[in-house]
Amino acid sequence: MNEQIRIPSVRLIGPNGEQLGVVPTPRALQLAQDSGLDLVEVAPNAQPPVARVMDYGKYRYEEQQREKEAKKKQRAITFKEIRLSPKIDGHDFETKARAGERFLAEGDKLKVTVRFRGRELAHPDIGRGLLLKMGDRLKEFGLMERSPLLDGRQMSMVMNPTHRATVPKAEAPKTEAAKPA
Repeated sequence: MNEQIRIPSVRLIGPNGEQLGVVPTPRALQLAQDSGLDLVEVAPNAQPPVARVMDYGKYRYEEQQREKEAKKKQRAITFKEIRLSPKIDGHDFETKARAGERFLAEGDKLKVTVRFRGRELAHPDIGRGLLLKMGDRLKEFGLMERSPLLDGRQMSMVMNPTHRATVPKAEAPKTEAAKPA
């Protein structure tokens, strides 16, 4: 930028985007200063390097605004967890499965964990079967990223959503005030 450009000549682009051709760097710097703007090197690897006459402060501000807007549109991936027991009842399993559907539909990763207590650890096949059953139940909402894995007293698997949700979280319905007739 400005005096920091050490190349003897640059391809100059004017403040309105017009090509001014290959110009010696001191001349380009003089043109920029005469118009009250900065000389900014935009393509240093080109032959010759490309420099543009622009308001660098305004350019940086607009760049920051674009980054901020892009950050707003990004959705942070969150991890949700469902905990099961090897002795879970059928209805309770369905309730947990519906919660898993909701998490995956919202675009969150899902960790399903079976916690073993006492002698339940002697039958890890029950926990593995439960996790595979949950994976099969949720296969239309997510893909299994990590298959069931025993880690200490718990066995877990991780599921990714099949598609990123663009559906916003549920909002409260708007009600109209009753109008007198």
